[in-house]
Amino acid sequence: MAAPLLPAPGTPMVEIRGLRTEFELPGRKFVVHDHLDFSVQRGEVVSLVGGSGTGKTVLLRQILGLERPAAGRIDVLGRPVAELGQRGAASRVGMLFQHGALFSAFTVLENIAFPLMELRTLPKALIYEAAMVKLQMVGLKPEDGAKMPSDLSGGMIKRVALARALIMDPPLLLLDEPTAGLDPESSDGFVTLLRALHRDLALTVIMVTHDLDTLFELSTRIAVLAERRIIMTGPPKQVIAFQHPFVHDFFLGPRGQRAMELLREYPFAV
Repeated sequence: MAAPLLPAPGTPMVEIRGLRTEFELPGRKFVVHDHLDFSVQRGEVVSLVGGSGTGKTVLLRQILGLERPAAGRIDVLGRPVAELGQRGAASRVGMLFQHGALFSAFTVLENIAFPLMELRTLPKALIYEAAMVKLQMVGLKPEDGAKMPSDLSGGMIKRVALARALIMDPPLLLLDEPTAGLDPESSDGFVTLLRALHRDLALTVIMVTHDLDTLFELSTRIAVLAERRIIMTGPPKQVIAFQHPFVHDFFLGPRGQRAMELLREYPFAV
């Protein structure tokens, strides 16, 4: 399959300007984002961190075109996501949802093939061949393709969902808590896989995670979402030094010792 058109050199893979997100509640509006600006360059792995209710996952869904903001502009691969529509965005952006979001009545291979079935007019045999390639790309065996989601471990569900996110060969990948719910061994293996795919496929990645090990091992940059906007962005060492209550609690509270260990372990984090 041909790769989607990339933006012109120097154009961000994702550019958000003046974003406002609000939800109607009984008697009032609840504002999640206001005057939010954010951009991601080609090849970056940018992690979004923020407290509960700050709209991290909402932001991913808006980039994917699943939700529309009240105001502002989101450009994806150099084009307004509002013009691309959900189908257009889905063909250019892959998303790994937090809990996998697999179809329980579909086999593993059918789950992986589903986006191609929906968005491309191709022979079924070719679609399943592409799905099998992605299945093995994420470290699963050909015989796993016949299994049902109920037969899978948590780590395998994540890998199947990742294979499905990659089936359209997107240059941009969104990850929502990619290691949530995994035991340490499965988490380490999944992070290693993500790092290899980022390198080998030249992916640009936007990730939401609360896990410090995942954050430090994969991120080239961290963006802090607080006060309805991005208040700080930079490499981990710069972000940790930023004077803000959330930043202090997230990195230097009970998990502060681990954060310092990870800074020493990953030199790129400085």
